[in-house]
Amino acid sequence: MDRRNFIKISALGTIFSGSGITAACVWNEPESEGEDRADIAVIGGTPAGIMAAIAAARMGSKVILTEYHGHLGGMTTSGLGKSDIENKEAIAGLFKEFTGQVLQYYTDKYGKDSNNVRLCKEGYYYEPSVAELVFNQMIGEEKNIRVLLNYQIEEVDMNDERVSGIVFIDRNSGDRKYLIAEVFVDATYEGDIFALAGAEYRLGREGKDEFDEEHAGHIFFDFNEKSFLEGSTGEGDYKLPAYTYRLCMTDDPENSYVLSEPPSGYDRNNYVKYFADLKEGRLSAPKVFKEGHGYYADHFDTMVRVFSFTEIPNRKYDVNINPRPLGFPFVGENYSYPESDWETREKIFQRHRELTLGLIYFVQNDPEIPEAHRNLALQYHLPKDEFTDNEHFPWQFYIREARRLKGMYTLTENDVTLQGNAKRTTVFEDTIITGEFPIDSFPVSKVPSMDNKVLEGYIGMLEISPYQIPYRILVPEKVLGLIVPVAASTTHVAFSTVRMEPLWMGIGQVAGISAHLSRELQVEIKDVPIPYLQSILIKKRQILTYFEDMQREDKAFDAIQFWGTKGFFDSYLARPKENLTANDFELWVSIFTNLTDSTGIIPAGWKPNDQTVRIKDIMKIIQDLEKSNGNKLNPNSWLYKSRDGDAAVLRGEVCMALYQLFRESNLAQPAFS
Repeated sequence: MDRRNFIKISALGTIFSGSGITAACVWNEPESEGEDRADIAVIGGTPAGIMAAIAAARMGSKVILTEYHGHLGGMTTSGLGKSDIENKEAIAGLFKEFTGQVLQYYTDKYGKDSNNVRLCKEGYYYEPSVAELVFNQMIGEEKNIRVLLNYQIEEVDMNDERVSGIVFIDRNSGDRKYLIAEVFVDATYEGDIFALAGAEYRLGREGKDEFDEEHAGHIFFDFNEKSFLEGSTGEGDYKLPAYTYRLCMTDDPENSYVLSEPPSGYDRNNYVKYFADLKEGRLSAPKVFKEGHGYYADHFDTMVRVFSFTEIPNRKYDVNINPRPLGFPFVGENYSYPESDWETREKIFQRHRELTLGLIYFVQNDPEIPEAHRNLALQYHLPKDEFTDNEHFPWQFYIREARRLKGMYTLTENDVTLQGNAKRTTVFEDTIITGEFPIDSFPVSKVPSMDNKVLEGYIGMLEISPYQIPYRILVPEKVLGLIVPVAASTTHVAFSTVRMEPLWMGIGQVAGISAHLSRELQVEIKDVPIPYLQSILIKKRQILTYFEDMQREDKAFDAIQFWGTKGFFDSYLARPKENLTANDFELWVSIFTNLTDSTGIIPAGWKPNDQTVRIKDIMKIIQDLEKSNGNKLNPNSWLYKSRDGDAAVLRGEVCMALYQLFRESNLAQPAFS
């Protein structure tokens, strides 16, 4: 490829539109025309991409973040105004920093006792424009990040099996651009970078037999009764869950952009099947009512129930398109999307935009719809103060699932659900974050079940237990210099829980830190030392292991997080203030010994007295290790409170002692900092 024809990229940072935030950097001047360089290139300005860029920049790497659209933030700034998270104690890290800044924005602007602060629900609910403002502020504070908007991916250059550069087209100027970096992060929803790099990937649904997943393949599933329906075969195929746009709407007349005439491409025949849904009760109240799931009693048994409304600040609503009616018109419109070129993708964007605006117009104006329903629908419109450069319509298409990497491990339904008599889900030694959202797949086919309850492929909010995500699902099997936090290595069923923006933000944080460590330690992405990475994540408030009985304020919290990835605990109860039993002590010491390749740390001839492990027993182990490694461990650093050596030692105390020994001794390499 001839680099001489490329146009020089400015070394100045981007001025973010609409935010008043400027990120100006003058590092990494291009070495030749049209060529730009960074330590790390993050491709895709999704929430995961943003957090990857921030995490890497804070570690000291110079980062370029590129995005196809003219705005950052993916779905979080394009209508998905509520955080898809059921358990707020399970996901923290940079996501928690984001929600904290959202809360701070509403508090500063409206006062802590205001209705808007109440509606933002501690920062987990927000207007799209506020989410964009917060993201831009977070990036603008990082001198090591430059943002390149309107950059269309064209080619990936490879040097043997390593990604060495990416060719873009500047969508504003039409110029070709070339970006070189030491490490690349594919944070696109589509998995475009790893696909162009030649990595293997999956597309569509696995069959039930491939991974022995209960909900895999062709399925009719009763979302109310959580049971399979007649016609389920479990066969795999290449179909995808439906894509839609996520809307922001308002009931404020002064801020309403009214669709006064049919939108482009309008055809009422796209929506007439909804009349059968209304008549047959599929637009009625849900069997189980849950706050924040878009349920409003006034909408039940009306045509407005083709949408799901969730209230957010400033008289606005996060509006999803309800996938439960059989008239849902979006299924199948996306099958070709992942493998299409950009021109075809733009046509698919436009088709879904027309279907979405058409649905709004239909519900508000079609004369066959009862007048009371139309009047109810006419209370809600697109807000004038959102998406002001796109006719108040979201920028980002809701790509629920596209390509999925074939990585060093494939996460399956069996990893994210309790198996047999197990009291917690699969424990991974290389865990990097906790997931927790229900399995939730939009319909995959327009074929209804035989009893007309549901469209094929819909798995609606199937509740699961918190689960661990291993680092290996982010790592391609062969392609080097690349990490993948979004279109990661999972089955279709597992992806239906992983695909949530709060979790992706956390995985993006992992990707950014790992990319930095890869270049700092001069190791491949696959060889980044996992305990070292985990220790950094714990310091940065990431949740690796979820427990029902642990508080962040507990002195042993960090240690228990770490050992929870190594097999210390077989349930969601850590019981840090309970006495450690001899059986658990032997298990823990065995795990510690195997992990550190140390021997002889259990005192010779030691036997428990009445199955009670004493403080002095732990002290003996510590002293033996101190002799061989030259480190001193202050008892006050791992005891909850000072006690006599004959006192029983607590579980949390032993976790702290072993964690400190692990981190501060020469047993773990590289040395922790």
